[in-house]
Amino acid sequence: MSVHKAIFPVAGLGTRFLPATKAQPKEMLPVVDKPLIQYAVEEAYAAGVREMIFVTGRHKRPIEDHFDMTFELELALEQSGKRELLDVVRSVKPDDMECVYVRQPQALGLGHAVLCAQRLIGNEPFAVLLADDLMVGAPPVLAQMVEQYADWRASILAVQEVPPEQTRRYGIVDGTMVGERVMDVSRIVEKPAPENAPSRWGVAGRYILTPGVFHEIAHQPHGVGGEIQLTDGIAALLRREKVFAYRYRGQRYDCGSKEGFLQANVELALAHRDLGAGFRSYLKSLTL
Repeated sequence: MSVHKAIFPVAGLGTRFLPATKAQPKEMLPVVDKPLIQYAVEEAYAAGVREMIFVTGRHKRPIEDHFDMTFELELALEQSGKRELLDVVRSVKPDDMECVYVRQPQALGLGHAVLCAQRLIGNEPFAVLLADDLMVGAPPVLAQMVEQYADWRASILAVQEVPPEQTRRYGIVDGTMVGERVMDVSRIVEKPAPENAPSRWGVAGRYILTPGVFHEIAHQPHGVGGEIQLTDGIAALLRREKVFAYRYRGQRYDCGSKEGFLQANVELALAHRDLGAGFRSYLKSLTL
């Protein structure tokens, strides 16, 4: 069975970007010319996912509107002969892609957000993508992970090698290497000090999980702030099932931070087909 469904937890308040996120979801903040959430959805679509499940909260209506049909806009573009722009608008939601929305009634953590989508997932493997983590890879990072899932038929965690001084920011995996980029995970240590970190492989914002994780999340005690953590559910799953970590090929931008968001805008603008050359010249003019 392949991966056809993906969960996008988008109920967070985005407080680190206030006041920009006072009236719009942080997932709708644009990186160059597309909102963060669209990058994540396009990555999932490229990996073969066709059912996008958004776990939303209050004030997240703009996400639904973004992936909905905009009849007036499309009609206006068509009548004015702006075919290229019309294609751009229609490409946001391909005809064979389904968008489903479920409300997370309280902000009780990432694990709880995933659990809110259990009924829609059923007994299938599924992906989880955090839009804050903008991932650029060739092939796309989730497509790489789907390929790994086809080999191992078990949960796959995206990981990246992190500097020793940054281990406190990540869940760090420990286990046995079973390939150049694959680890058979034996435990996950949450945000360890550098001297206590079992490896330098930190979990990033992409997961492929088996439905067995729902049982484990549902039986986790509430942690700090009353939240239910996805990492705790995966750690419990290790007692029942294999879990693998995959060191992906690509670049991750932490767009949950202002610095990472700015880096993503600069680097993706430089790589942009139409904007790159002019923007590069502009940046060079600033450094003279």
